[in-house]
Amino acid sequence: MTEPLIRPVTPDDRAAWDRLYQGYARFYKVEQSDDMRDRVWTWLHDGAHETQGLVAEGAGGTLIGLTHFRPFARPLSASTGCFLDDLFVAPEARGSGAADALIDGVRKIALENGWSVVRWITAENNYRGRGLYDRVATQTNWVTYDIKP
Repeated sequence: MTEPLIRPVTPDDRAAWDRLYQGYARFYKVEQSDDMRDRVWTWLHDGAHETQGLVAEGAGGTLIGLTHFRPFARPLSASTGCFLDDLFVAPEARGSGAADALIDGVRKIALENGWSVVRWITAENNYRGRGLYDRVATQTNWVTYDIKP
């Protein structure tokens, strides 16, 4: 099996990216509109916006996965970290190494930028994803909270 090609998302990727991002929203049972995807797509192509994206290209140039990430300030350590916001691999491509390769692609960008950590959260019941995450990263002791403004 050929390892997927990991590369930055390009304007030509819109239709395939849209399909993948809709799959990601469905996986997490998040209502997502065309306008919401349009906004994220715009962020990915706006050099002034912090959000960046990589895609995994499988055999024949088909996009099989995506990830979005961004730098974040870490005042306590006086450093900049990288937050991996979204990671999704199409169901038919799971087990292809795409998720590992996407995480590694973000890790390499973090290294190139001198970012101190790559951090992400996942649902407690995302057992398949957590199997990968437990292999490539260290689970922290931090508990996440949300509050509505």
